[in-house]
Amino acid sequence: MTRAQVAAGDNADNRSPNALRGEALLTIAGRAHLLRPTFAALVAAEDELGPLFALVERASEGGLRLSELAALFWHCLADRVDLSRDDIGEAVLEHGLAGCAAPLRTLLTQILRGQA
Repeated sequence: MTRAQVAAGDNADNRSPNALRGEALLTIAGRAHLLRPTFAALVAAEDELGPLFALVERASEGGLRLSELAALFWHCLADRVDLSRDDIGEAVLEHGLAGCAAPLRTLLTQILRGQA
């Protein structure tokens, strides 16, 4: 799956992300995985990373760390079967910041706006 497919929401597993829920896709180890920012996922991310509003502010100022990006993705993974946090880090390195921008933007938008 290419970066463009990730950004466009093309999913080989036929699980399309629900834009109204702020879902996104991230390819990890050659397979598309759904990122779903549920309340429980965001609470877990906040417990690890601190206030999510501050995370959004750091991201908007270009101050988001790779570890924070990987942690947010980890907590928002809908299905972690056979995945480790290191797999998330490897995916971030593989895609680079530009390749992770679309799913990150989707998650951060969901954090700010909530569900419609």
